[in-house]
Amino acid sequence: MFWPMTAIALGFLGISVLGVLAIKVFVEAQRLGRQVADTTRKINNAAEELERAAVELSATGDALR
Repeated sequence: MFWPMTAIALGFLGISVLGVLAIKVFVEAQRLGRQVADTTRKINNAAEELERAAVELSATGDALR
């Protein structure tokens, strides 16, 4: 009777460890998703600023002609 109870206890312990690791992976995936969204927003802002600067530069070049 000892070995079946030990096997059940170890099985439960293993499932518990896997559950904790799954929660940690989920939290880190959420954090990574937020970082990707933030970086995407920054890249889009930089692209818009570059486009505005290019328009201003082309207007300056046309004025010099």
